[in-house]
Amino acid sequence: MTPIIRLAERTDVPGILEIYSPFILETAVTFEENVPDENSFWKRIQEIMIELPFLVCEFDGRIAGYAYASGYRSRASYRWTKEVSVYVHPDFHRKRVAQALYTSLNEMVRYQGIADLLAIITMPNESSVAFHEQFGYRKCGEFLKVGYKLGQWQNVGWFELFLQEETQAPKNKILTLNEISGLPIFQEAIQKGLEKLNLHED
Repeated sequence: MTPIIRLAERTDVPGILEIYSPFILETAVTFEENVPDENSFWKRIQEIMIELPFLVCEFDGRIAGYAYASGYRSRASYRWTKEVSVYVHPDFHRKRVAQALYTSLNEMVRYQGIADLLAIITMPNESSVAFHEQFGYRKCGEFLKVGYKLGQWQNVGWFELFLQEETQAPKNKILTLNEISGLPIFQEAIQKGLEKLNLHED
Protein backbone atom coordinates (compact mmCIF):
# COMPACT_ATOMS: atom_id res chain seq x y z
CA MET A 1 0.00 0.00 0.00
CA THR A 2 1.72 3.14 -1.25
CA PRO A 3 0.32 6.46 0.03
CA ILE A 4 0.54 9.77 -1.81
CA ILE A 5 -0.28 13.29 -0.66
CA ARG A 6 -0.75 15.76 -3.51
CA LEU A 7 -2.87 18.56 -4.87
CA ALA A 8 -6.37 17.61 -5.97
CA GLU A 9 -7.10 16.94 -9.63
CA ARG A 10 -10.33 16.79 -11.63
CA THR A 11 -10.27 12.99 -11.64
CA ASP A 12 -10.29 12.98 -7.82
CA VAL A 13 -13.71 14.59 -7.57
CA PRO A 14 -15.79 11.34 -7.56
CA GLY A 15 -13.62 9.94 -4.77
CA ILE A 16 -13.82 13.18 -2.81
CA LEU A 17 -17.60 13.30 -3.14
CA GLU A 18 -17.82 9.66 -2.05
CA ILE A 19 -16.27 10.80 1.23
CA TYR A 20 -18.16 14.08 1.53
CA SER A 21 -21.69 13.02 0.53
CA PRO A 22 -22.52 11.00 3.69
CA PHE A 23 -21.47 13.96 5.82
CA ILE A 24 -23.92 16.14 3.89
CA LEU A 25 -26.84 13.71 3.89
CA GLU A 26 -26.48 11.99 7.27
CA THR A 27 -24.71 14.38 9.66
CA ALA A 28 -24.48 17.96 10.85
CA VAL A 29 -20.69 17.99 10.47
CA THR A 30 -21.27 20.21 7.45
CA PHE A 31 -24.22 22.58 7.08
CA GLU A 32 -24.35 21.88 3.36
CA GLU A 33 -27.64 20.11 2.58
CA ASN A 34 -27.39 19.05 -1.07
CA VAL A 35 -24.62 17.01 -2.65
CA PRO A 36 -22.92 19.18 -5.29
CA ASP A 37 -22.45 17.82 -8.79
CA GLU A 38 -18.94 16.97 -9.91
CA ASN A 39 -18.46 19.99 -12.16
CA SER A 40 -19.50 22.54 -9.55
CA PHE A 41 -17.37 20.86 -6.92
CA TRP A 42 -14.34 20.89 -9.21
CA LYS A 43 -14.94 24.59 -9.80
CA ARG A 44 -14.99 25.05 -6.02
CA ILE A 45 -11.64 23.28 -5.72
CA GLN A 46 -10.13 25.36 -8.53
CA GLU A 47 -11.24 28.59 -6.85
CA ILE A 48 -9.59 27.50 -3.60
CA MET A 49 -6.36 26.55 -5.37
CA ILE A 50 -5.95 29.98 -6.92
CA GLU A 51 -4.42 30.83 -3.54
CA LEU A 52 -4.47 27.87 -1.14
CA PRO A 53 -3.80 24.10 -1.05
CA PHE A 54 -6.52 21.53 -1.54
CA LEU A 55 -4.80 18.24 -0.72
CA VAL A 56 -5.80 14.62 -1.18
CA CYS A 57 -4.29 11.52 0.38
CA GLU A 58 -4.36 8.58 -2.00
CA PHE A 59 -3.76 4.91 -1.22
CA ASP A 60 -3.21 2.78 -4.32
CA GLY A 61 -5.57 4.86 -6.43
CA ARG A 62 -8.27 5.42 -3.78
CA ILE A 63 -8.89 8.78 -2.18
CA ALA A 64 -8.49 8.14 1.54
CA GLY A 65 -9.10 11.71 2.63
CA TYR A 66 -8.75 15.36 1.75
CA ALA A 67 -8.02 18.64 3.48
CA TYR A 68 -7.98 22.25 2.42
CA ALA A 69 -7.72 25.83 3.58
CA SER A 70 -10.19 28.47 2.42
CA GLY A 71 -10.88 32.15 2.90
CA TYR A 72 -12.30 33.39 6.18
CA ARG A 73 -13.75 36.85 5.47
CA SER A 74 -13.28 39.24 2.58
CA ARG A 75 -12.10 42.44 4.28
CA ALA A 76 -8.39 43.04 3.78
CA SER A 77 -7.15 42.74 7.35
CA TYR A 78 -8.54 39.21 7.62
CA ARG A 79 -6.29 37.95 4.81
CA TRP A 80 -3.83 36.19 7.13
CA THR A 81 -6.64 34.05 8.63
CA LYS A 82 -8.07 30.99 6.87
CA GLU A 83 -10.54 28.21 7.65
CA VAL A 84 -9.47 24.58 7.42
CA SER A 85 -11.36 21.34 6.91
CA VAL A 86 -10.41 17.67 6.72
CA TYR A 87 -12.47 14.60 5.79
CA VAL A 88 -11.47 10.94 5.81
CA HIS A 89 -13.05 7.88 4.21
CA PRO A 90 -14.24 5.40 6.88
CA ASP A 91 -12.21 2.63 5.22
CA PHE A 92 -9.05 4.52 6.16
CA HIS A 93 -9.77 5.39 9.78
CA ARG A 94 -6.89 4.68 12.20
CA LYS A 95 -4.28 5.26 9.50
CA ARG A 96 -3.74 8.84 10.68
CA VAL A 97 -4.83 10.26 7.35
CA ALA A 98 -6.22 13.43 8.92
CA GLN A 99 -2.99 13.98 10.87
CA ALA A 100 -0.96 13.53 7.71
CA LEU A 101 -3.06 15.92 5.65
CA TYR A 102 -3.14 18.62 8.33
CA THR A 103 0.62 18.33 8.84
CA SER A 104 1.28 18.97 5.15
CA LEU A 105 -1.36 21.68 4.92
CA ASN A 106 -0.04 23.54 7.95
CA GLU A 107 3.51 23.54 6.62
CA MET A 108 2.39 24.89 3.26
CA VAL A 109 0.17 27.70 4.49
CA ARG A 110 2.71 28.75 7.14
CA TYR A 111 5.29 29.19 4.39
CA GLN A 112 2.76 31.13 2.31
CA GLY A 113 2.49 33.61 5.16
CA ILE A 114 -0.85 32.57 6.63
CA ALA A 115 -0.83 33.34 10.36
CA ASP A 116 -4.07 32.00 11.83
CA LEU A 117 -6.17 28.90 11.13
CA LEU A 118 -9.77 28.40 12.21
CA ALA A 119 -11.50 25.04 12.49
CA ILE A 120 -15.29 25.22 12.76
CA ILE A 121 -16.79 22.16 14.48
CA THR A 122 -20.48 21.33 14.95
CA MET A 123 -20.88 20.61 18.65
CA PRO A 124 -20.75 18.25 20.40
CA ASN A 125 -18.06 16.30 18.53
CA GLU A 126 -15.60 14.89 21.04
CA SER A 127 -13.39 13.12 18.50
CA SER A 128 -12.95 16.16 16.26
CA VAL A 129 -12.33 18.45 19.24
CA ALA A 130 -9.70 16.04 20.62
CA PHE A 131 -8.04 15.75 17.21
CA HIS A 132 -7.77 19.52 16.79
CA GLU A 133 -6.58 20.06 20.35
CA GLN A 134 -3.81 17.51 19.75
CA PHE A 135 -2.72 19.72 16.86
CA GLY A 136 -2.56 22.73 19.15
CA TYR A 137 -5.93 24.27 18.37
CA ARG A 138 -7.67 25.97 21.26
CA LYS A 139 -11.34 26.75 21.56
CA CYS A 140 -12.00 30.45 21.13
CA GLY A 141 -15.78 30.54 21.04
CA GLU A 142 -19.07 28.77 20.43
CA PHE A 143 -22.17 29.93 18.59
CA LEU A 144 -25.41 28.47 19.95
CA LYS A 145 -28.26 27.44 17.67
CA VAL A 146 -26.53 28.99 14.67
CA GLY A 147 -27.69 26.38 12.13
CA TYR A 148 -30.69 24.08 11.75
CA LYS A 149 -30.15 20.58 10.37
CA LEU A 150 -31.43 17.05 11.02
CA GLY A 151 -34.49 18.43 12.75
CA GLN A 152 -32.72 20.43 15.43
CA TRP A 153 -30.74 23.57 16.10
CA GLN A 154 -26.97 23.06 15.96
CA ASN A 155 -24.16 24.69 17.92
CA VAL A 156 -20.82 25.48 16.33
CA GLY A 157 -17.47 25.71 18.12
CA TRP A 158 -14.57 27.76 16.79
CA PHE A 159 -11.02 26.53 17.32
CA GLU A 160 -7.91 28.53 16.51
CA LEU A 161 -4.28 27.69 15.74
CA PHE A 162 -1.80 30.54 15.38
CA LEU A 163 1.09 29.58 13.10
CA GLN A 164 3.38 32.61 13.20
CA GLU A 165 5.23 34.55 15.88
CA GLU A 166 2.50 36.46 17.70
CA THR A 167 4.70 39.46 18.56
CA GLN A 168 5.69 40.11 14.94
CA ALA A 169 3.74 41.66 12.10
CA PRO A 170 2.73 39.18 9.38
CA LYS A 171 4.30 39.05 5.96
CA ASN A 172 2.96 41.83 3.79
CA LYS A 173 2.62 39.53 0.77
CA ILE A 174 0.95 36.16 1.03
CA LEU A 175 2.43 33.76 -1.50
CA THR A 176 0.01 31.96 -3.79
CA LEU A 177 -0.16 28.20 -4.13
CA ASN A 178 1.42 28.47 -7.57
CA GLU A 179 4.36 30.39 -6.10
CA ILE A 180 5.20 27.65 -3.59
CA SER A 181 4.20 24.47 -5.44
CA GLY A 182 7.50 24.26 -7.32
CA LEU A 183 9.69 25.02 -4.31
CA PRO A 184 11.48 22.44 -2.12
CA ILE A 185 9.29 23.51 0.83
CA PHE A 186 6.27 22.06 -0.96
CA GLN A 187 7.71 18.55 -1.25
CA GLU A 188 9.13 18.83 2.25
CA ALA A 189 5.64 19.59 3.56
CA ILE A 190 4.25 16.54 1.76
CA GLN A 191 6.99 14.34 3.18
CA LYS A 192 6.29 15.55 6.72
CA GLY A 193 2.67 14.58 6.24
CA LEU A 194 3.49 11.14 4.84
CA GLU A 195 5.66 10.47 7.89
CA LYS A 196 2.54 10.82 10.09
CA LEU A 197 0.67 8.00 8.35
CA ASN A 198 0.13 4.68 10.06
CA LEU A 199 0.66 2.08 7.35
CA HIS A 200 0.38 -0.94 9.63
CA GLU A 201 -3.12 -0.55 11.11
CA ASP A 202 -5.81 -2.51 9.25
